Amino acid sequence: MNTSFTMRLFVFLCAALFGAFLLSTCQKESFTTDASDKLEFSTDTLRFDTAFTQLGSATRILKLYNRHKESLRISKIYLENGEPSRFNLNIDGLPGNNQENIEIAPEDSLYIFAEVTINPSEPLSSSPFVIGENLVFETNGNTQKVVLEAWGQNANYLPSRFGAGGVTGFGCGGGEWVWDDPRPYVIYGILVVDECTVRMPAGTRVYVHGGLAKQVTDTSVVRYNDGFIAFQGSGKLIVEGTKDKPVIFESDRLEPEFDFVPGQWTGIWLQAGTSGHQIENCIVRNSIIGIRVDSAADLTMRNTQIYNTSSSGLIGIHAKITAENCLFYNNTGYSIQIEYGGDYNFTYCTAASYGVDGEALRMGNALCFDDFCSDFDAFPLKARFTNCIIFGGRVDQITLFDRVDDPAFFDYQFTNCVVRIDRLTEPDAYPDFPNHCNPCLFGEGSDVLFVAANDDIYRLDTLNSIARDYGTPVTGITIDLDGKVRSATTPDPGCFEQE
Repeated sequence: MNTSFTMRLFVFLCAALFGAFLLSTCQKESFTTDASDKLEFSTDTLRFDTAFTQLGSATRILKLYNRHKESLRISKIYLENGEPSRFNLNIDGLPGNNQENIEIAPEDSLYIFAEVTINPSEPLSSSPFVIGENLVFETNGNTQKVVLEAWGQNANYLPSRFGAGGVTGFGCGGGEWVWDDPRPYVIYGILVVDECTVRMPAGTRVYVHGGLAKQVTDTSVVRYNDGFIAFQGSGKLIVEGTKDKPVIFESDRLEPEFDFVPGQWTGIWLQAGTSGHQIENCIVRNSIIGIRVDSAADLTMRNTQIYNTSSSGLIGIHAKITAENCLFYNNTGYSIQIEYGGDYNFTYCTAASYGVDGEALRMGNALCFDDFCSDFDAFPLKARFTNCIIFGGRVDQITLFDRVDDPAFFDYQFTNCVVRIDRLTEPDAYPDFPNHCNPCLFGEGSDVLFVAANDDIYRLDTLNSIARDYGTPVTGITIDLDGKVRSATTPDPGCFEQE
């Protein structure tokens, strides 16, 4: 072979290969920066569905997709809780809960392995019933999140441990469902009870997982408050707490920082037409509403406390409610809210409203259908308050709304009550209120009443309370909320008999 030709051919091939190499190194990978180009995920909630009854861990897989024609660069992937997180990540083979500049080729994907370790013997404050956290992705200026969700305690999860954002009905054919398991009950989603009596013995603990949920249809996305228990039809609630072992309804967030936070779950809803509800020695707290009793439903409650709600504590709408020795306080709406009439009887109750905007009591006899209530429906109101305290930080703690201006539709009476009012008796309001509050003690902000309302201690000041001995004996009610014997001749108004 011609040596000169061979050398020229070798030089040509080398040049071609070198040129191809240069071309390949100069063609940089193309990344999209379009804000509309987002990640897709194999799920929006990564659930660890193990019921942990002993120390253990579980691993789940999340898949990320780049559905676009160019590469995606994820600026940052991290766990929202940072170092205190209960979860551990491995992102595309890289261990660590915080990774940056992760790349996905066009129409490709990558895996994230998430692990959670649970010790159910730890206190609820450090290992709550539901452990949830957001896994955050920042891409092209967008922030996307996937929920990580695990269960930290062995409990009765109702409707199920997968119930968040869902509604589940329960019936027992007219029988009873007794919540007497020593494990607590966790409402996770919305539980609707029909054709069944739910009986809760002394010491039952009910924790509710709240938050916002959404319902997606072809035309809309509806968001609503999750986490509540409702009774409809022939559903009935019987709570049988005792002074030493009350039945407690509260949020499942039991960390100390959530102890006084209102609005963490929705509340208890006794729907229209249900009857026979009885609640004894119960605490309802940190919800949006405490208990709502709808049209033609009835409730008898004794020795019950409702507090720290982001709306009203007790709501009656065209309902029948009997309450004895009950305490309502720190309710952002009203402590007691009565709408569209009904039949109500409160005895030895304290409704206190300090440090919040709402009054202690609102009563009305109409249901308005427009902002000016020119279109309305009315129903007669009959309300009796005996030996009650209706008091708070503002000068008026009672709001009245009579749309009909007919005494038969607005029949109310306060007897031996301590109330705080001011503008309520002005000529354009309800100047005849004192006729409906007789005998009553009209207090002012400077009066001594409770031990320490600012610290939510609503027992009467032993020496100086203006309410001392102001009550009248009531047959059949001989003890107070603390189980203390009431005076047979000069009892104290409110839910507590003083020392």
